[in-house]
Amino acid sequence: MSSARFCQRSLLPGNVFYLLLSIGGLLKTDTRAWITWFGNNSLLQPLWDNLRLNYRDYLRSPLFPIVLTVSSYFIICLPYLVCDIMGDRWAWVQQFKIQPTRKPTASTLLHCASVTLYNHVFLVFPASVAQWAWRPPVDLPEQAPALLELITGVIGNLLLFDFQYFIWHLLHHRIRWLYVTFHAIHHNYSSPFALATQCLGGWELVTVGFWTTLNPMILRSHLLTTWAFMVLHVYVSIEDHCGYDFPWSTSRVIPFGIYGGPSKHDVHHQKPNTNFAPHFSHWDKIFGTHADFSFCTTVK
Repeated sequence: MSSARFCQRSLLPGNVFYLLLSIGGLLKTDTRAWITWFGNNSLLQPLWDNLRLNYRDYLRSPLFPIVLTVSSYFIICLPYLVCDIMGDRWAWVQQFKIQPTRKPTASTLLHCASVTLYNHVFLVFPASVAQWAWRPPVDLPEQAPALLELITGVIGNLLLFDFQYFIWHLLHHRIRWLYVTFHAIHHNYSSPFALATQCLGGWELVTVGFWTTLNPMILRSHLLTTWAFMVLHVYVSIEDHCGYDFPWSTSRVIPFGIYGGPSKHDVHHQKPNTNFAPHFSHWDKIFGTHADFSFCTTVK
């Protein structure tokens, strides 16, 4: 049989139909395999068993979530701080600066560091001691969460916090007394940088910490999911304020403009009546407070 005749027979409607069915069956099998893989409880079980069995006393302590978030904050801030200090000596980094003509000075870095240190010594540390004294150690479940459960739980916690902080943030900009009394300190700098993330008034820091702790309880998240959410929340909060729009920024990884990211939050510090949501962009679009990034005239 010639190759031409073989090709003609293979392209008959019946053969094409069976070929498509075979491809569809293969795709269906692959989809089921992916769902099974993500929903498999055993994937995270070795990690969870190692943590649960070897670090049990540390993980059960009420102090652990606070130590985790505080240490994560300073560790994640460090590379951005180095970029700010190096400045124009690292031209390959400065090309990603959102406001290239405005760089934090030594005095602004020291101011934010001192405010952050003050808040942690006089607010976070007493709260930690109170939790340690009053709250019993948590129980560690034997079963780890499925990978899909962890991913959806982290996203759910981020979405819930995004809604809560959007309302809180909007009110503190629209009601002047709230803004002047509690939130104005965070807007001392119209060009944000990493250390400005927690340059906050005490009321705002307590509120953010309260929601970060409460939301996993509301959503009944596994402890591993809770800790993953806390660390990721710290990271994206710092990224929003870092002042750099790197190619690997979360807003560039997540498509369709769903996520705001550093460029959108930078606009909020330049135009304070826009982009109130801390992470995602849907609430600002719904309420008409969304603004795209532009090199706008800065507002002190």
